[in-house]
Amino acid sequence: MVNTYTTLTAIQQDLREGRTTVKELVNGYLANIARYQHLNAFNEVFTEEAIQRAADVDARISSGEAGRLAGLVISIKDNICYKGHQVTASSHILENFTSVFSSTVVERLLEQDAIIIGRCNCDEFAMGGANENSYFGPVKNMADETRAPGGSSGGSAVSVQAGMAHASIGTDTGGSIRQPASFCGVVGLKPTYGRVSRHGIIAYASSFDQAGPITRSVEDAALLLEVIAGADGYDSTQSRRPVPSYSIELAPVTGKKKIAYLREVMDSEGLDPQVKACLVDHIEALKADGHTVEPVSFEYLDHVVPTYYILTMAEASSNLARYDGVHYGYRSPNATDLTTTYKRSRSEGFGTEVKRRIMLGTFVLSAGYYDAYYAKAQKVRRLIQQRTNAILEEYDMILTPTAPEPAFKIGRQDIDPIVTYLEDIFTVQASLAGVPAISVPVQNNSAGLPLGLQLCTKAFNEVELLNFATYLLGLRKS
Repeated sequence: MVNTYTTLTAIQQDLREGRTTVKELVNGYLANIARYQHLNAFNEVFTEEAIQRAADVDARISSGEAGRLAGLVISIKDNICYKGHQVTASSHILENFTSVFSSTVVERLLEQDAIIIGRCNCDEFAMGGANENSYFGPVKNMADETRAPGGSSGGSAVSVQAGMAHASIGTDTGGSIRQPASFCGVVGLKPTYGRVSRHGIIAYASSFDQAGPITRSVEDAALLLEVIAGADGYDSTQSRRPVPSYSIELAPVTGKKKIAYLREVMDSEGLDPQVKACLVDHIEALKADGHTVEPVSFEYLDHVVPTYYILTMAEASSNLARYDGVHYGYRSPNATDLTTTYKRSRSEGFGTEVKRRIMLGTFVLSAGYYDAYYAKAQKVRRLIQQRTNAILEEYDMILTPTAPEPAFKIGRQDIDPIVTYLEDIFTVQASLAGVPAISVPVQNNSAGLPLGLQLCTKAFNEVELLNFATYLLGLRKS
């Protein structure tokens, strides 16, 4: 039954009318978790706690004291701290580590009576686009179990896709919410940088990381953003702008919009023919509905991926220096002194991809290479941001595919990791510019694999983004 709900509104209506209880809902999700255990979406399930909390929320509903998220069963990515629970970022180096505090995101979910059912598998330290870099093994895509769910929030996306949770909170550094959402046929929202607190979220690249919702509907994405967004004294990068009532301001699109699509995207050799056809179909449908949809030049498209990886790897090399085998986490049993404690703990605790990124990040920050790589990448980032903002001054939205292809086969990353890095080519623009972006599932390809389209707009313009995403979802169905 839990698979039939698209929105929390429908769940809460059934709760009010006595057709179900929160406890029954939780048991339904737990049954699906057991049924789809082989997809490897969860690193840990909070079974007993979720059942007990469900009983508490049922009582609060009966007394009329329930929060706005009562009835919402949600999963969280395993890089989001939850007090008294393990958090590992899917890494051996943090195996069995228990958090001593909760992230701001978790606190705000619990305050509104959401039930956190478990922590989801992800690429180690959120580094990856396939969810194959996890110490706990790869996650499988329910649409085709031989294919990747995308990453790094692959477990979160599959938990929603397979009805193991109604929604999930992931993190997005360069597409880690949006790409899995596209591959799994769900909605994935990356808010404006600074809209959602990063406090209590294990850092990968601090100037990029943002938490956001993965849901079955734009309506639920709007509500979750409304709950988790807002000023937080624990995060100095957090915006103090008032948080709009995103869920209340969801409304039919009025007036005609100016939409840009990138000429270089259409000309990209790596764009899957069916993904391109999907984009073209929606462009034509938008035009037919009276909107202005025009190609614009974005001359930096070939530079977005190298710029993103230089900067994020540099930040990762700094952020991950804290995992040294001394303070907490994994300590090598083969260490004999302080130096070997550092070397062996980090060599044995980190996976291949994480070590690759730490070493490359250390290289681009090193004397003699800093100016050639890191400083230059920062300048290119500014150019990308300025050009993106210039486009968004003239147009309401930028429309692209979320990913250049549908979900790819598990194991491809081992052959050539560069090919997987290029999966981010359409998502990292919004990350580099710091603007909000959303992936919505628009259709399946001939093999039944989900395809998503991405919309991005001006910073802190999530209201218009969410409204237009709802419209885009229904455009070719009407």
